[in-house]
Amino acid sequence: QVQLVETGGGWVPAGGSLRLSCAVSGSTTSPYLMTWFRQTPGKEREFVAGIRWASGITDYADSVKGRFTISRDNAKNTVFLQMKSLKSEDTAVYYCAARRGYDMSRYSIAYEYWGQGTQVTVSS
Repeated sequence: QVQLVETGGGWVPAGGSLRLSCAVSGSTTSPYLMTWFRQTPGKEREFVAGIRWASGITDYADSVKGRFTISRDNAKNTVFLQMKSLKSEDTAVYYCAARRGYDMSRYSIAYEYWGQGTQVTVSS
C-alpha cells in the first residue's frame, strides 16, 4: 500500500519560509492527485493546496494563494510545499494526502492515503 511521509516542519518566525516534503513509497505508480491539508486543535482539517501529478495543474486555498507553492519531482516520487511569508495563522500540523483519481477535491474524505503529519509553528 501507499505510504506518505512528511518532513520539513519546525519553528519559523513570522514572515519566514519553510519547505515541506512528502515522500511517496510502497507503490509502483504515483497517485494521480496529491494534496496538503492542515489542522489545528478544535478545527476541521483544512485544504491547503493540491496538484495533479501527471499534468502539474494546481489548486490553492484562498488563504495561501501567492504565498505557498505546491510542486512535485517525478523522479523522486516527492511532492513539496514551499511556504513563504508565513503568518501565525499558518501554525498547524500539515498532512500530505493522496488519491488515485482524475478529479481534484478539497474535501479530506476524498483522500485515501495520509501521512503522519509534520508540525509547523510560526511565531508572531
